[in-house]
Amino acid sequence: MRTITVALGEKTYNIEIAAGLLDQIGAKARVLSQAVKAAIISDSNVDPLYGERLERSLAASGFEVTRIVFAAGEQSKNLTVLGQVYDELARAGLTRSDLILTLGGGVPGDLGGFAAATFLRGIDFIQVPTSLLAQIDSSVGGKVAIDLPSGKNLAGSFYQPKAVFIDPDLLKTLPLRFLHDGLAEAIKYGCIRDAGLFAQIAAVKSDKELLEQADSIIETCCNIKVRIVEKDEFDTGERMLLNFGHTIGHAIEKCCGFTTYTHGEGVGIGMVQLTRQTEKLGLTAAGTAEELSRVLQKFSLPVNAVFDAQEILQAMALDKKKSGKKITLVIIEKIGVGRLHKIDWQDIPAYIG
Repeated sequence: MRTITVALGEKTYNIEIAAGLLDQIGAKARVLSQAVKAAIISDSNVDPLYGERLERSLAASGFEVTRIVFAAGEQSKNLTVLGQVYDELARAGLTRSDLILTLGGGVPGDLGGFAAATFLRGIDFIQVPTSLLAQIDSSVGGKVAIDLPSGKNLAGSFYQPKAVFIDPDLLKTLPLRFLHDGLAEAIKYGCIRDAGLFAQIAAVKSDKELLEQADSIIETCCNIKVRIVEKDEFDTGERMLLNFGHTIGHAIEKCCGFTTYTHGEGVGIGMVQLTRQTEKLGLTAAGTAEELSRVLQKFSLPVNAVFDAQEILQAMALDKKKSGKKITLVIIEKIGVGRLHKIDWQDIPAYIG
């Protein structure tokens, strides 16, 4: 068992990482909560695989369990589906003293977490991430959100879970594309903070080897994120570093209707696109973009996208790192060294190519 404590005063909680953890969650949840009812919020891909197992674990510890399932995919992370989840929580009779568990990748975690933050003005929740992206990134740190027609994650909150339970064994059923999708976020962590992690991923020879090293990679990424979140819970300073590649990546996802590229693929493109430009501007060591491209392409992650620059700019105009007529970009000076770079909005075209 690997345990990481997220030290946030009264909101302190643990991240636990262990193979086989899924079947122990009921007993662990009972230690954290005296709830009578528990609602599992999941999607149509994950619930058939793991919903019943989690329900059995919770029921064995005395919870009355409801499973709420919505259609898988980023397209479901919207106000309509959120409203349907609220209705199902109400029909199940959940009260403020009950418990929500989000089971799945980034979409169930984000949408289910936002439902927990807002239904009855807040219900305790536990994250049970099943994708690599969720296990290393989106389940940690308390950001919960849904997308709006105008952009990604534009309605959301900071709402910390009571715990995050990570079972690396669940990655064995993850489609290969989505295993690699999550790896893009791990590569991001290496770029901004840990050259050793970047080198570890670059040295991986196969997907089998990647799965064998998953618990180590997960722990390293979670530790990086936790230490940053502890200093900047509400994303006003250092935590922005975690968005390397996301400003362009989110815009590409939005312009493609959240269908062409996965989140990690968009982030990968965003990291490379920005780094190519910062190299040209003398802000990044020469050859960094090529080094980054090689590692991403090794795992079949795209590094280029054909897009209309004006359309991308319009999508970026709603980026949460934009303030007035300025925007804070996350750039890397070299692999392992990221920093914040504030520029005038009028100068942004030079950074997107």
